[in-house]
Amino acid sequence: MSKRILSVVGARPNFMKMAPILRELAKCDGFDSRLVHTGQHYDESMSRVFFRDLKMPNPDFNLEVGSGSHAAQTAECMKRFEEVCEQIKPDLVIVAGDVNSTLACSLTATKMQIPVAHVESGLRSFDRTMPEEINRIVTDTVSDFLFTTEESGNRNLRREGIAEEKIHFVGNTMIDSLVDCQRFFCQAPAEGPLAALNGAPYFLATIHRPSNVDDPVQLLRVLEILESASRLAPLFFVTHPRTLQRLTQVRRAEKLVEVTDQVTCIRPGFIYLLPPLPYLDFLRLMSKSTAVLTDSGGIQEETTFLGIPCLTLRENTERPSTVELGSNRIVALENETIATCLDEITHGRWKKHLKPPLWDGAAAQRVVQALRGAYGLGA
Repeated sequence: MSKRILSVVGARPNFMKMAPILRELAKCDGFDSRLVHTGQHYDESMSRVFFRDLKMPNPDFNLEVGSGSHAAQTAECMKRFEEVCEQIKPDLVIVAGDVNSTLACSLTATKMQIPVAHVESGLRSFDRTMPEEINRIVTDTVSDFLFTTEESGNRNLRREGIAEEKIHFVGNTMIDSLVDCQRFFCQAPAEGPLAALNGAPYFLATIHRPSNVDDPVQLLRVLEILESASRLAPLFFVTHPRTLQRLTQVRRAEKLVEVTDQVTCIRPGFIYLLPPLPYLDFLRLMSKSTAVLTDSGGIQEETTFLGIPCLTLRENTERPSTVELGSNRIVALENETIATCLDEITHGRWKKHLKPPLWDGAAAQRVVQALRGAYGLGA
């Protein structure tokens, strides 16, 4: 009898991590694979478009949890996922990343005595003010299969007392998605704002973490940094919905320009606002940028793989390989540090960088190989 597997996605970062695993599971006769979408992210730009770009199957179950406080969202997700588990009686639940859906479904499965596999285990920022850090720690504690993306994850899990046989160093499934899509976004002709640039250099920014956008004082500091950068080259600011909402409260209209069909001239000195973009469109914009300014974890990894200089506007990172090996540097909100980095980047003096081990497009294959071996289906 095939082993029943429930794979869980809920928010935008999950889709890129889970899509390659779903494809590999579909190739294996020994697994009956079902997909659960919790609905943590639910609109067109943050969810449905990713299913299209990543060629993901429609979810078998949509919990339609929606937004809410951390506690309310997590609790509602647990309640609705429990009903799915009671109906399907899975042999394994696979979760990915560090969002509230990850925590909720791993806890629910564990309480129901269902084994849990965590994709992207062991990452630690050592900053417990971040909700994601709590989600990572708890999920790793209850998981039976811990699939790591980099060596720091292996070290962290061992230090926390996780049994060695549970730890599987497989690489980065999000990079699998990037590799799979690379031919589409690299070869596509310039269109939209890229066409208006006529090949001129530009910067790209994405800022969404509560520590940077919820406090108007902090958000103004971020805007000052982006304005300074824009004097060197035009800057595209892809805005998460929560960021756009906060910008309406503090925006300085003379420097912020919303990109529409009427915007035909892109020039230095301005920040050009873009809505959340489809996966392929965002990769295309990022891959041709001179540098990226971000507080996103996943973008630190994608820029490292693509060799794009990345400045992380945070005090820490849970992905140290992107700094130690890759093209990333932690700069917080330090204007002088950022100015120095941008000067190095624009004058071709940025640090040399490498791709971390096993970021080769085959991580999902290694995940499924490990599961096949564990369930006696052959390596």
